[in-house]
Formats: sequence, structure tokens, C-alpha cells
Amino acid sequence: MANGPEGESGGNTGGPDASTLFGEFRRMARTSGAVGGIAARVAGARLLGIKTDRSAHAEDLRAILGGLKGPMMKVAQFLSTVPDALPAEYAQELAELQSNAPPMGFPFVRRRMQNELGADWATKFSEFGQTAAAAASLGQVHRARLHDGTSVACKLQYPDMPSVVEADLRQLKLALAVFHRMDNALNNDEVFKELSDRLREELDYRREAAQMRLYTFMLAGVAEVSVPVPIEALSTSRLLTMTWLPGVGLKAFLATGPDEAARNDVARALFKAWYIPLYRYGVIHGDPHLGNYQVRSDHGINLLDFGVIRVFAPRFLRGVINLFEAVRDGDKAKARHAYEVWGFGGLTDEKVEVLNEWARFLYEPLMQDRVRAMQETNDPQYGREIAQKVHAGLQRTGGVRVPREFVLMDRSAIGLGSVFLRLGARLNWHRMFMDLIEGFEEEALQARQADALARAGVPATV
Repeated sequence: MANGPEGESGGNTGGPDASTLFGEFRRMARTSGAVGGIAARVAGARLLGIKTDRSAHAEDLRAILGGLKGPMMKVAQFLSTVPDALPAEYAQELAELQSNAPPMGFPFVRRRMQNELGADWATKFSEFGQTAAAAASLGQVHRARLHDGTSVACKLQYPDMPSVVEADLRQLKLALAVFHRMDNALNNDEVFKELSDRLREELDYRREAAQMRLYTFMLAGVAEVSVPVPIEALSTSRLLTMTWLPGVGLKAFLATGPDEAARNDVARALFKAWYIPLYRYGVIHGDPHLGNYQVRSDHGINLLDFGVIRVFAPRFLRGVINLFEAVRDGDKAKARHAYEVWGFGGLTDEKVEVLNEWARFLYEPLMQDRVRAMQETNDPQYGREIAQKVHAGLQRTGGVRVPREFVLMDRSAIGLGSVFLRLGARLNWHRMFMDLIEGFEEEALQARQADALARAGVPATV
């Protein structure tokens, strides 16, 4: 039998997975060596000129984090998508984390299911797969069938995850503090707050079920996107049962050699899945990880995993649109105002120009009213070169405090852009974007947002 994520062999058979001091100590003991070691190696390389084999260290880190199966792995995946947030060797290795950690064995799963649904849990299903269909950072998924024939997915949270999250957040805070002392370009205090709030929310599967209902409502009528339906009677705060959606991963889809039309269909569906909720309701799915969507047989997509959702104030969306207009028109005053709406403070003219380098890179595909690839340069390092230029500029000008609202917006833009590049999609990105923002009004968005959140039962403040 496989051990649980905390090295358990089945001894913890009852009671809530409460956050405990002992649990935090266990977690910190297993992660502190990795995090502290990285900090020491990076410090040695940057401050003392010590030569280290960072590629080997990064590969070791990936193995450690993947085995832990916890939120530290999710944070690592996130950091690997932010250009120049980590040394290139670390980013390359951490990008390989695909939420594929070894799953819990079935005897352990059986006890966990009993904790959530009672001793007669197995009678609630006509079939229940003993082998995990997928293993992720916070839980694993088993395929099952209800007595009416409905095929479902049961996402079961790993034990003791509240203490795991708190211990990982302590380590992340330490790592970010060390990194900031060595590099003042980005103050990530607000980034830490944002990740902390989102990770804690992700532990609540009842909340995720509500957010799944929210997406069903927001994407109603969008035939290209499917969202699972939660089964309330078979869900708890640590077990989420939902309808099973047939589909294949992006790699499997691309392996079939689809033509450009099929690849464009998938890209168009992804664009709608992420950006219709954002520009019409002020809501973003903050985790564009390849495992969080599947390609349907008709080249639409299944959107999955609704644990990381961000609700923005309408004024913030106005700032996003204003920044697009500022980049398009070369209006530096409007750009400064947009950055201030986003939450950037203490901006000088020089800092605004540095930030505009990054904005021009992100918005560039939206500028031309024509069919084109997401990136038209053949240089695979183009994005990293821009990021390094921005990073150097921020260091030179004294750095900026990254607002928490920026975190998931930037992650989604970078993550989805990478997927569009992998698909080789050629679309009129400008027209798709303009169709979404046409007639944008803050008051109308606020009314739609409040109605959608109330219907789904999602808290108004996220």
C-alpha cells in the first residue's frame, strides 16, 4: 500500500484534518532543507561568485516537491510561469511539474472516503475505481459511477492539508524574503498575501463547488466550453464529486496531428473560457495549468479545477482596458493611471516606461486587426529576454511593489499565451478581444457580477 502524503500508512483513520502544530513541524522538516538550500545556493552564486551546478539542484528540487504532493508544488508551478522570477535552471525544471505525484493507495482512500461519506459510502456508488485517475497537488481523483449510470469524478483531498498549507506558506515567505534581500526589483509582499488567500480557499471543496456553479452560469450558451456539474449529496468540504467529462489532454490531442483549423478551434474555446468570465463578470480562473482543461472530440474544451478563482472590482477591469488603450495609443499618462488603478504605487516616469516594456509584450498580439500567431518571432527566448530587460530596468529604478491583483492576471496571460503558442494557433486576437470589451461599463459589470455570485452562492469578496 502506498503511503499518504505525510508518510502515513493508514494510522490516521478518523476526525477532521485539523491544522496542528505537529503537522506543521512535519511539513517544515521536509521542505526547509530544499528551500533553505536553494536560498543559500542562489545567494552564493549572486553575492559571493560561488559556482554551483544549479541544473542538478533544480532537478533535485523538482523531485522533492513532486513527492510532497502539496501546495509548495503548486507555488513552484506558478513561479515557473513568471518570467525571471527564478533562475532559468530552476524555472525549467519546476515547469516540468505536472501534478503527477504518486497517489494514495486504495486502503487509505477507503478510510478517507468513510470519513467523508460515512461507513456505507461504497453503497452510494455502483462502481468506484480503486486506482486514482489523476493525482494533483492537494488531492487525487477517482472515477466512479452512480446507480443511475452517471459517470462521476471524486476529488478526495489529501489528509492534514491545512497544516501542510500553513507550513508551506511559512517556507514560501522565508524564500521570498531571502530573494528580495538579494534582488530588489520586485517586492512580493502582496504576491504572498494573494497566494496565501487563494491556497487557503482552495482547501474548501464546498467553495469550489460553488465556483463551479458560477462558471456554469457565466459560460451558459458558450457551446465550445463544458463545465462539470457538482453532485452536492456526495460532496463535503474535503470531497468533491462531479460529473465526469470525456476528453483528452493537450499533448494527446497534438499527438494526433490536428490540422490548423482544429488547433484554432481549441485556442478559440480556451480564449472564451478564460476571458468571457473576466470581461463580462470580472472573474478569472487563475490556474491555466495544462491539467486543468481537456480537448473534446469536437475541439471544444472541458474546463476543470475551480479552486483558484479571483473576483475583481469593475474598476480594476477598467484599468486593464485603459492599459491596452494606452499601449495602443502611446499614451504614457493613461498608462500611469492604469498602473495606479492596478495597485502599483510610487511610480516615476522611468518606472512607467519600464513597466510599459512588459505591457507592450503582453498586449502586442491584440494590436493588429488581422489573423496572426500569438508570437511572430521565431526566437524561443524572446519572452525571457523582455522579462530580463524589464527586471534590469526595475532594479535600476529602485523596484516596485507588485499588487496582489496583478498576480493571477499575469499568470493567466503568460500561461494561456504559452498554450496558444504550443497549439500554433493563428487567430484575429484583436477582434476577439474587442468583441469582449465593446460597450464595457463598470456599472453593468458590477450588476452582472453581483447576480452571478449570488446565484452560485460564491462569497462576494474573494
